[in-house]
Formats: sequence, structure tokens, C-alpha cells
Amino acid sequence: MTLRRRAVTAALACSLLLTGCSAGTDTGTKPVQGRPLNAAGATATGPSSAPPARSGGCVYKPSPADATTKDVGVPPATPKAAKATMSITTNLGPIEITLDGVGAPCSTASFAYLAGKQFFDNTKCHRLTTQGIWVLQCGDPSATGTGGPAYRYATENTGAPYLRGTVAIANTGQPESNGSQFFINYKDNTQLQTDYTMLGQVTKGMDLIDQVAAAGVAADPNGTGDGPPKTEIVLQKVTIAYA
Repeated sequence: MTLRRRAVTAALACSLLLTGCSAGTDTGTKPVQGRPLNAAGATATGPSSAPPARSGGCVYKPSPADATTKDVGVPPATPKAAKATMSITTNLGPIEITLDGVGAPCSTASFAYLAGKQFFDNTKCHRLTTQGIWVLQCGDPSATGTGGPAYRYATENTGAPYLRGTVAIANTGQPESNGSQFFINYKDNTQLQTDYTMLGQVTKGMDLIDQVAAAGVAADPNGTGDGPPKTEIVLQKVTIAYA
């Protein structure tokens, strides 16, 4: 589902899948990183594909660029296979996330690189879902749903259910379309397909996420429970340190 709905029919179509809908499917513009989808099209499954081979290191490919792209370069190809801590200062208080740099080394390396470039600083969490699935989505510097870095990379560390407090990486529904957008599960999302990179686990600040979720979405003309959160949450400063 796109964050900014163009029409009722488009919204209904997107609600069937928590991916695949784009800001301009017919115009060639960059697709929205709208996954995960709403529950109508999300069923519990096992891993959708094997993790990408990393014998040659991480592969970060160029991403389609537009006004929502924030180009800060590309991470090193060799990741550090170790856990890391993502510390987020928000306008509501601190949040900490333990990143699984062992199970998702390339994803963790990407997030660490972006944090080091102040990519996430002063960005809004642009999406909240309150029906079917329950996630808060952040990491888009443009807050449009299409924003991200100038590169993309493959999914890894899949297969586990998205329980309360887990953090995973959103994508467009296309292969190797991971970027900077991530979603925090504020309830168990056991009906969500387990094919999004499991990035880590919130260890501090779930009460803040609950506060945002309880307030609902700011605008929901189509009654889909999917839109900008009514209580604004801004990632003022993001740092990542390896253990």
C-alpha cells in the first residue's frame, strides 16, 4: 500500500498486498517501499528464498534515483559479522535496537554505514498501520515512502515470525530492493510473510512505539488504517556501535 493514496480503487488494490504498489507504477518512478503489506494479502509462510551467498562479500547495487534519493555513497563490501546496538534519540525519548549482525551482516553493515553518514538524522517515521498488521515504518529521509539511499541490496536472515519488538527491513516487493526503510512490529504479526530481512530487536523504547500506535494515523480517508502517524515521531540522531 502506498503511503500517499491516489484514489480509492488504488488504495483497495494496494490493501490486498503489503508490497508492490508504487508511487508511479505507470510512470516509471521509483516504487514505494511499502512492504510489509496489509494482512489481506499476508499469510504465514516459511522462508521464501535462501539467504544470498556472501562468499564474495556484500553486494550493493545502484538504485533508481530521483528527488527522494539521498546519496551518501556505498558501504564497504566486507561486513563485520557481530551484533551491534542502534541507539536512536527521538522527540519522544530514546529507543535502542539490538541488530543481528551475525544473521544479517550485510544489512547491519548498511545501516551502520548510513548512520555514520547521518542519513537517518532528523527524519520522520512516515507510516503506521493499525489494521491487519501492526507496524511503525521509518528510515525514509523524504518521508514519502519512496526515499532511500543510492543503492539496494538483497534480503537475508528470513524465516522467523515478526513478533512484538522485532525490527525488519521494508522493500518494494522486487528482488534485491532493500534500502534504508525499516519497520518495528508493535504487536505479533504472525500472519505476515517471513520474507523480510530480520534486522534486530527493540530492547528499549517500546513504550514510545506503543504511544504512537495508540494515537492512530493522522489521515485515513479510506479507512484502511495505514498512513502517517498522528503522533509525530522524529529520529533526531541515530548511531550504531558494534559489540
